[in-house]
Amino acid sequence: LEPQEYAEVVRVAVEVTAGQVPVYAGTGGPLPLARQFARAARDAGADGLLLLPPYLVKPPAAGLVAYVESVAAATELPLVVYHRDNARFDPASAADIARLPHVAGFKDGVGDLGHLSRILSAVRGELRGADKPFQFFNGLPTAETTVTAYRGLGVELYSSAVFCFAPEISLAFHHAVREDDRELVDALLTSFFHPLVSLREKVPGYAVSLVKAGVRQRGLDVGGVRPPLVDPAPEHLDELRRITEAGLAVCAGAGAR
Repeated sequence: LEPQEYAEVVRVAVEVTAGQVPVYAGTGGPLPLARQFARAARDAGADGLLLLPPYLVKPPAAGLVAYVESVAAATELPLVVYHRDNARFDPASAADIARLPHVAGFKDGVGDLGHLSRILSAVRGELRGADKPFQFFNGLPTAETTVTAYRGLGVELYSSAVFCFAPEISLAFHHAVREDDRELVDALLTSFFHPLVSLREKVPGYAVSLVKAGVRQRGLDVGGVRPPLVDPAPEHLDELRRITEAGLAVCAGAGAR
């Protein structure tokens, strides 16, 4: 999104949610733009920020910390740092950013659980005794497939792209995990989430394209994706519809139990 579109999206999200849930707006990319987007989100009424990686290059740990520090200083909003792609933190740099006043969370999109375990220990040790709220999130694509593994490390929060187009499935899975309903968890993984991942992996960028297509299939015309992403092929749209119907059928069966 260009800056004017971005500001409008955040403003509409704030208006529609009307204070019922917090709105965290994404920012990132080149440092001047990341700071500009952060201020635009604040002015549009956002409650916080999700900081995505900087542009292109793989920076050293000290550069990443300086990047986070500079964006965090652009506003007073709480900021969650997204650990993914070229924004790879080691335990020491993760502890460094956790100390920053406005940094309120760490979202893992790498999926190296051994490395994440070391980051968890470093950050928890750094913040032990400090009166500062701090959250860890599972931010992998189709995070439901790794929820139980992350919960084993004490990371219970995750983001659900599926919620955008099949909230019934997303919520049913979340409740099943919390209630330790292994039968329903396994049924939803087998019928819906694992097939969705297989479909997602057929074409780069489908992690976004399939979500928008799923929203359209559920009745809201949100348009397609922009280049360099591509919209799903017709046969993949048919497959997405079958997968969604299978997941909804499992939810309906669980509700009838």
